[in-house]
Amino acid sequence: MNKFQTHPTQSINVNGKLLTFEKPIIMGILNVTPDSFYDGGQHNNLEKALKKAEQMITEGVDIIDIGAYSSRPGATLISSQEEKDRALPVIHAIRKEFPDALLSIDTFRADVAEETVKSGVHIINDVSGGTIDERMFETVSTLQVPYILMHMRGLPENMQQHTDYDDIVTDVATFLGERIAALRALGVKDILLDPGFGFAKTMEQNYELLYRVNELHYLGLPILGGISRKSMIYKKLGISAAESLHATMALNTLLLERGVQILRVHDVKEAKQLIDLFY
Repeated sequence: MNKFQTHPTQSINVNGKLLTFEKPIIMGILNVTPDSFYDGGQHNNLEKALKKAEQMITEGVDIIDIGAYSSRPGATLISSQEEKDRALPVIHAIRKEFPDALLSIDTFRADVAEETVKSGVHIINDVSGGTIDERMFETVSTLQVPYILMHMRGLPENMQQHTDYDDIVTDVATFLGERIAALRALGVKDILLDPGFGFAKTMEQNYELLYRVNELHYLGLPILGGISRKSMIYKKLGISAAESLHATMALNTLLLERGVQILRVHDVKEAKQLIDLFY
């Protein structure tokens, strides 16, 4: 049987642990928000968040991605202080209960990134690729932690008005390449790429990007695929996000076949089983 292979890529230093990606890794989503599109309100108190973190660790998660601000279209705008008030207690609790867990913070705000990293987060996951907060790149450079660079246009509340591309894959690659150069100029060493499925892209563009995501490997950096239960799946099938697990796993299989190194998922157990089938 032919097994899948991740594409050779630069390794990433996360808190002294070297991630080398011979086998794909799993990033589990922990939203501590009341309004995220799929699991909003399910983990927005400390007890529920800790229980979810423990579950993901038991199921084999590699990184827990903590989000305290919903970036879904039309999400309610909150202040950076409210974002920190939601995230920091969860970070402190996970660090205390599970000190070996690798944590990332899903934020586009430099001050949130800085404070959460100082509280124990290891990776910054920025859906805006540094375009919303101009201080983000300098902050990442100062902190010297891995940075997930995602493609998006506009703001979460208006991003679906910015879907005019000449060629979706070429345009995403150009954006990522320019932002990588800016980060390198500031001395940022550890960069991961996210093409941004569902962000400033039509349904058709999302699938074009999915089918051609392997073209982004020429940038030489690890690629994160984040399609879990997104509207590109459930709207296409006419179902709810809650019903979209099987379709999510089907598309995650395509991502693995195309050499993607990180799967960002709501469902860790199923993603781990999928990876174990092929690696």
